[in-house]
Amino acid sequence: MDSDKLYRVKKEDIPKLEQLLTVCFAQDPLYGHLIPDEDTRKRLLPELFHCDLEEMFATCEIFADSPELNGVLVVSDESEPYNFFQYYATELHAYLKTDEYLIKEDPSLKTFWNFILGKDYLNSKWTDQLHQEERLHIIYLAVDPAMQHHGISALLMNEAIAYAHQHHLMISLETHNEHNVALYQHFGFKLYGVLEKHFDLKQYCMIREVQ
Repeated sequence: MDSDKLYRVKKEDIPKLEQLLTVCFAQDPLYGHLIPDEDTRKRLLPELFHCDLEEMFATCEIFADSPELNGVLVVSDESEPYNFFQYYATELHAYLKTDEYLIKEDPSLKTFWNFILGKDYLNSKWTDQLHQEERLHIIYLAVDPAMQHHGISALLMNEAIAYAHQHHLMISLETHNEHNVALYQHFGFKLYGVLEKHFDLKQYCMIREVQ
């Protein structure tokens, strides 16, 4: 994905980006189920996002509203070719580091087991059902709670939509917050399906058709 309006996040922005994601997802229903203990969640989330970002810089594209990183958009352009071995090597490394963090922070292995059970909530595997390679997948759309209602979500989402429209791409995403469904419907998404497995937690799988 390309954008003339958004700031492309650099590796030197990682500390700021980790902090933004940690604040945005501290009360997210997904992480609330995977890491029920709040103290453990506070310790784990920065490490987990640090690990995620190492993988994302290798396999995804990360944009923000500005160098201040008030909001962030992480996308995977499924229509672009990628190095198969590099992709899976990076992914394997991220999984191993994540497991290490989970076990270190909770030696009881309860959190580790929750992540095993919750893998279908984390891996976007549902998109295989779409049989659509010409697609843009939104991994994260997050705005600093202190900067919400300033049009940042709209700026980020409209750029993704404009790119998808220009290149005739479907857009897919998932959210675990029911209140976000109406927001995405406002941008032309429709509910493709709802995943509920092992937890009392719903994942809303959404798509925006090729325009």
